[in-house]
Amino acid sequence: MSDIKYYLAVDIGASSGRHILGWVDKGKIRIEEIYRFENKLVKQNGHLCWDLEHLFQEVVEGLKKCKDLDRIPESVGIDTWGVDFVLLDKAGQVIGDTVAYRDGRTKGMDEEVYKTISEAELYSRNGIQKMMINTIYHLMAIKKETPEILDKAERFLMIPEYLNYRLTGIAMNEYTNSTTSQLINAKTQDWDFELLKMLGLPTKIFGDIHMPKTLVGPLSKEMEACVGFKTHVVLPATHDTGSAVMAVPTNSDDSIYLSSGTWSLMGIERLIPDCTEMSRKHNFTNEGGYHYRYRYLKNIMGMWMMQNLRREFKHPYTFDELYELAHIGRYFTSTVDVNDSAFLAPDSMIKALQDYCERTNQEKPETECELLYCVYRSLANCYAKTVAEIEEVTGRTYDTIHVVGGGCQDKFLDRLLAEATGKTVYVGPVEATAIGNIMAQMLGAKVFEDLKEARQVVAKSFDVKRIENQFE
Repeated sequence: MSDIKYYLAVDIGASSGRHILGWVDKGKIRIEEIYRFENKLVKQNGHLCWDLEHLFQEVVEGLKKCKDLDRIPESVGIDTWGVDFVLLDKAGQVIGDTVAYRDGRTKGMDEEVYKTISEAELYSRNGIQKMMINTIYHLMAIKKETPEILDKAERFLMIPEYLNYRLTGIAMNEYTNSTTSQLINAKTQDWDFELLKMLGLPTKIFGDIHMPKTLVGPLSKEMEACVGFKTHVVLPATHDTGSAVMAVPTNSDDSIYLSSGTWSLMGIERLIPDCTEMSRKHNFTNEGGYHYRYRYLKNIMGMWMMQNLRREFKHPYTFDELYELAHIGRYFTSTVDVNDSAFLAPDSMIKALQDYCERTNQEKPETECELLYCVYRSLANCYAKTVAEIEEVTGRTYDTIHVVGGGCQDKFLDRLLAEATGKTVYVGPVEATAIGNIMAQMLGAKVFEDLKEARQVVAKSFDVKRIENQFE
């Protein structure tokens, strides 16, 4: 029987989920994807929603794959995107639909919140970037439109916490994902119960906050019988960016990170939050990180725009073909604000781009080359602006940018990033979120002494490349 100890990361994104096994071999972390499944938004009762039952069944199917492969994990950790949640009733059942962050029900909810507390005061408490996708605005929408749901609610759980609950029967809130709600006090690192009372939201539904590497518990007897083995569920940084940032392969504080995927998360790691008015005006966020760190960053629309363009193109281009098309389009000069709400959930990304350019009196992109380069250049410009703002707010100069996550494979964008910022750019690891998830489990199991050691191992375990900023 093998003496290898496996740790399973269940990494669920907006379009797909993966089960990735990790283990240590000869001083290096090894990983292998063993299961993949689709995730997508569904229309339900007039809202964009997640199919929670589908997600849970796919989590279970991936666990069964471990049994089929005879590679039983010591523990399992689940991470997902942030902000989305469920409300449970007394019987532990989900109340209502699991409405997704891209749904439009939050329109006008910022003004509802500001009737009680000003935007500046709110930021001074939680330091979270204003985005209409944030949990606080979804809860206010429920309060306004369907208050009976809040009346019935006994427990608030974010998506990975709910999946943990289904596996173990134990309801436990985790720090990194909870901070994306805009309901955690940045200084106390706990729910802001005073704020909750001010907004008329029920305080009883919010449980104790737990840190990554905390043991949730064993699989329930029912789940144990279903998957065919015993294991434990452990909290990683359940917000996928929190896990990805753990896997940034450096301990230097002279580096900016860019977690590149459907969303781009660009920032630095800090030990003290910045909830100042200057920080708010620059729209930075202080999300929770591993061991009470802060991820001081900006949310940027990211590869979402490119993914939607690809779906609309008639030809199924390979990535290399897309890069070549974008390179051909380098003559095109129109750019867009990638964080404009028009690009959040458009019926057509092509039309959204064209309409934006028309509204701003710019030439409209017509060809695939022009559409691609418009998005690429706009993203690179946004990254460069964010770098400049980080340096302005902190009063420091940063030498390097580490790009991690699936988006770091986009060679064209990596070169544009280096060109636009003038920084030394390193890319990798690709599977940063799953690696960070596994790292938290291994830290809980004392495989590594601390995050510093774990990052050193990541740096020597995975391919990290330096990007040249010159186009051939």
